[in-house]
Amino acid sequence: MAQLRVGYLGPEGSYSHEAVSTMDDVVTVACDSIADLLAAVADATLDQGVLPLENAIEGTVSATIDGLVFDHELFIEREIVLPIRLHLLARPGVALEDLTSVRSYVHALAQCRNFLRTLSVSVDQTTSTSQAAREVAASHEPWGAVASTLAGTLFGLRTLASDIEDHADNATRFVVVGRDDVASPTGHDRTTIVCFQDADRPGSLYGILGRFAARDINLTKLESRPTKRGLGEYCFVIEFEGHVADDVVADCLADLQAHLTRVKFLGSYPVTGDEANDRREEVVEARKVAADWIKGIRNRIRS
Repeated sequence: MAQLRVGYLGPEGSYSHEAVSTMDDVVTVACDSIADLLAAVADATLDQGVLPLENAIEGTVSATIDGLVFDHELFIEREIVLPIRLHLLARPGVALEDLTSVRSYVHALAQCRNFLRTLSVSVDQTTSTSQAAREVAASHEPWGAVASTLAGTLFGLRTLASDIEDHADNATRFVVVGRDDVASPTGHDRTTIVCFQDADRPGSLYGILGRFAARDINLTKLESRPTKRGLGEYCFVIEFEGHVADDVVADCLADLQAHLTRVKFLGSYPVTGDEANDRREEVVEARKVAADWIKGIRNRIRS
């Protein structure tokens, strides 16, 4: 069987490169932008793509979620959570006080804004952290790059400051997307959908969320995104525990589609970590206790 061609946001040395490196037996391909990566998966140039979806400090990566919601019909097949350590890199011989510019991807710059405020330099955006390292290595200007240790090694840069992110628990959730297949259920899964409202009316969001609450489906994320059709028009990106193969999840999605909103299915896929499994066990136990309570009351009804 031919190896899968899996794209990532390049060039080499990016955090997306580190994420795709955790996958076994694949051919990795660097792409210039998230838009290019999504398009390459959609037109079958690539089999899959690894994209940053959410950062612990900066939240959702807009280019990824908007591309999935509005531009392409792709499915999330799995997720990869990667701790993120940001470092300030420069060419050998360039000191911290020499810097005139610090360059990086917009999300990386935002993740270390407190550190950057201490420097009297311009802050400039690039298409990725590793692209910033490449530009700094190729320039004769006293520039710095916010990037990974791997990027510094690949492009011959040295570290001026380590671990400059604003919060020590910084991490990014990457998703692997493909064209055709929904991942098999594992019993430890998450589903992502988008709900488009036909009209903005009182109680519409409550009506959507009530369908999940009534079925004891635990939401893990709720975010509104502008539909790009005018001010005040939004859709809702909803992530929740469970798989579309689960009867209760399928029933909830069918109910939403039939009665309340247009639903776009973005995927059911394995979850990283134990939180969802622990939550599912808590719900099962709570329902058992509630059932025993009701049984005790009903046993007291006079015959």
